[in-house]
Amino acid sequence: MSASASTPTRSPSRRARAPAPVVALTRERILKAALDLAAEDGLAQLSTRRLGQRLGCEAMSIYHHYPNKHHLLDAMVDHVVASFEAPPPDLPPLERLRRSMHAFRAAAHRFPALFPLVAVHRLNTPTGVRWIESILTLVQDVVSDPEKAARHFRTIGYFLTGAALDETSGYARGPSAADPVDNAFVARECPRLAAASRYFDASQWDATFELGVQTMLDAVQRDAAAESATRPTLNAARKKTRRGR
Repeated sequence: MSASASTPTRSPSRRARAPAPVVALTRERILKAALDLAAEDGLAQLSTRRLGQRLGCEAMSIYHHYPNKHHLLDAMVDHVVASFEAPPPDLPPLERLRRSMHAFRAAAHRFPALFPLVAVHRLNTPTGVRWIESILTLVQDVVSDPEKAARHFRTIGYFLTGAALDETSGYARGPSAADPVDNAFVARECPRLAAASRYFDASQWDATFELGVQTMLDAVQRDAAAESATRPTLNAARKKTRRGR
């Protein structure tokens, strides 16, 4: 009995895999990658070399879209500013101002790694100056005097910047002494600090921030009320002057 020759089974030929599609390098892709890197590793670790590695391109390719790192940082700041939630336009000016202050704080918490740069940036880009103009407009809708409106704008800015920096990268995360005092020392030497410290906890931040917001708005409202009180007197004086001519 003769054995039949076995025919080797051929495996089906594998189809050649199509090359992965090349994703175009755009300003938007670069910006998103930069924001992600800053959020993950901190702004200090952001470099075009690391950005290129993340995007799968040479660092020099990034310069076709952003001339230098400074331009990229400006775009990152603009991204944060553009994320500030605008209040509904039908609300009273004072309430819109309150909501704008809360929106600033919320953005700081969304971008904690980037906020130290936002806080000290002059915001002298088109996006930045338009936002500044919008807040000045809100203040001046309440207090018409240009000087007082400008000063209220600045004091609100001082408060917001300090509060947001403190909550995102300040006291709780700031540098500590090489040999810090312990709780027993604070209780013994600084009883008022020991008693107040419970209100410094993160769980108390909302109430403290709202107190600061209300303090700022009360000052704006006081000047608005003073303007309203003096307006009839000024109008009467103008009428009297016209009659005397």
